[in-house]
Amino acid sequence: MMSCVVDAEYLKEIEKARRDLRALISNKHCAPIMLRLAWHDAGTYDAKTKTGGPNGSIRNEEEYKHAANNGLKIAIDLCEEVKAKHPRITYADLYQLAGVVAVEVTGGPTIDFVPGRMDSNVSPNEGRLPDAKQGPSHLRDVFYRMGLSDKDIVALSGGHTLGKAHPERSGFDEKPWTREPLKFDNSYFVELLKGDTYGLLKLPTDKALVEDPKFRSYVELYAKDEEAFFKDYAESHKKLSELGFNPPCSLKIKKASLLAQSAVGVAVAATVAILGYLYESKCK
Repeated sequence: MMSCVVDAEYLKEIEKARRDLRALISNKHCAPIMLRLAWHDAGTYDAKTKTGGPNGSIRNEEEYKHAANNGLKIAIDLCEEVKAKHPRITYADLYQLAGVVAVEVTGGPTIDFVPGRMDSNVSPNEGRLPDAKQGPSHLRDVFYRMGLSDKDIVALSGGHTLGKAHPERSGFDEKPWTREPLKFDNSYFVELLKGDTYGLLKLPTDKALVEDPKFRSYVELYAKDEEAFFKDYAESHKKLSELGFNPPCSLKIKKASLLAQSAVGVAVAATVAILGYLYESKCK
């Protein structure tokens, strides 16, 4: 794996890349495929063997040619425009940052992004990603293998509010899941509960979310409460984007330092406020 040193300069490059991705995704209207790229690079993780995951390996020809990754070379090539301007950023960080930005520029929740992922040139064997032609047990097998939960499965499925099926990639009819495929909201769940009125339930994995009782309880919650969906989605997306990733020690130390400084600041402020109150009391 390539090493990734996260210092002040690297963090500056991440913010510059974030701005470039925001402009690119907005101009090209490519949020759905950028989100799919991030998911598919991360979704190969195996918690038992500690292999796969968000390590940039999807850029390898052998991996982006896996059937589940049909069409993703488009997103990989688009990301090269940003990579060329910020060569120090790892592909692993770039792809996950692209997924975060894709959600945010389409109106979705803000997702905490921690950089420092290392690139890998080793691709996992084909077959680790979800198969849309299968049902609940398959979804659980795939997501539990990653170390994710039923809530994560449903929350992440809500990302289908963006985009549409492409017959040349998935074999399913070219139709968006929602009426506004470039707007991130909870409409995927609203449409799921309407049944086939919009032709949404074309994928077995869509049907699985309303037919399985445990999955359905989350679908019903997210359909009526967009804030709950946004909160859970942001948490699940972050988990997915960090599978097998341990933030660099320097970042952990920096965060701890900031928290400590914050705590000291609160204590000082409280002391000042108390002394001020006592002083005012004496002056009365």
